[in-house]
Amino acid sequence: MSIPKLFSWLPRPAFWWGLPLLLALGYAGWQLNQHKNAPTSLPPTALVERGALQELVTATGTLAPVNYVDVGAQISGQLIQLHVEVGDQVEAGQLLATIDARVQEANVAASRAQLRAQAAQLRDRQAQRQLAEYQWQRQQALFAEHAITEEALQQAEAQWVSAQAQVEQLQAQIEQNQSSLAADEANLEYARILAPISGTVVSISARQGQTLNANQQAPVILQLADLSRMRVETRVSEADISRLTPGMAAYFTTLGNPNQRWQGELLRIEPTPLIENNVVLYNAPFDVDNRRQQLLPRMTAQVFFIVAQTENSLLLPSAALERLGRGRYQVEVLLADGQRTTRAVTIGVNNRIQAEVLSGLEEGERVLLRTANSATRTASGPARSGGFPR
Repeated sequence: MSIPKLFSWLPRPAFWWGLPLLLALGYAGWQLNQHKNAPTSLPPTALVERGALQELVTATGTLAPVNYVDVGAQISGQLIQLHVEVGDQVEAGQLLATIDARVQEANVAASRAQLRAQAAQLRDRQAQRQLAEYQWQRQQALFAEHAITEEALQQAEAQWVSAQAQVEQLQAQIEQNQSSLAADEANLEYARILAPISGTVVSISARQGQTLNANQQAPVILQLADLSRMRVETRVSEADISRLTPGMAAYFTTLGNPNQRWQGELLRIEPTPLIENNVVLYNAPFDVDNRRQQLLPRMTAQVFFIVAQTENSLLLPSAALERLGRGRYQVEVLLADGQRTTRAVTIGVNNRIQAEVLSGLEEGERVLLRTANSATRTASGPARSGGFPR
């Protein structure tokens, strides 16, 4: 029988009004039946599996060369020529820059001329001393024969002592001028600025033709750095600094190459704090090899200090742990028959995402993850302490 014939007893407008109602009632009945027959959904679970795990302290750091030198000028004068550019590789003793040295050259020439004059004076004084000595000896012989008075003998002796003192005085002046000459020659050498170490020119502060004034403070011309070994100046928050110890392993990645790790060991924890935006930070540096010079100064590093680690150990998600206090934990295990059981476990390394299982579980067992709905225990079960282990 067709639907129009079924509702033939109704007036035609009533038929079209009742048909949508009939369809809605049928759909609601079908949805109710589907809901009753749907299986009860299980809470989320995870397998206990073997793997590697690290407990880390993360921080940010900045790269800087371990060995670098600010090369400055020790004399005043005009910077005549720069012999290097930024990025050049230089060897120790290589000429980097030249300063106008005409004043220093004049000082050296004057000192040498003065020394030559004093050398001639010394020869004259030595001849006078020798003459005074001969006269004193002659007067001694005459006095022994009572040919002269004692006063004449004493006068000859005094002349010899005076001649000796003049020689010694001039020798001291010569030594003093020799020291002045050595200083003038050193200043002349300072006009040729040489590389104190082998490395890379990382910056140039002065320009060719610039006048340098070294009377009050040595002006910096350029900076040399040995980029074969870099230091990571890492800033660690006060909440994590107590977990670090010198000698512990560390690694970092850079923004430009996040897939490559550079390894190092923590050198020390510097006690002087740095306060940035009301956050107390401590510097924890470590060095890394950079012979391929992939790392450059002032790069930003994402640093990871390895507090603890384990290999090929049983692991489970930290979300499955229920902390009971004083280092005690328990988990809910889903058995093969679908039943649940609570089991105490001993935990080792825990990075808040995964935890190492030391005892209480076997590989391949399935544990239930804690969810908002499972936070409330039954009356017969132990109360939760709340929070996850650190």
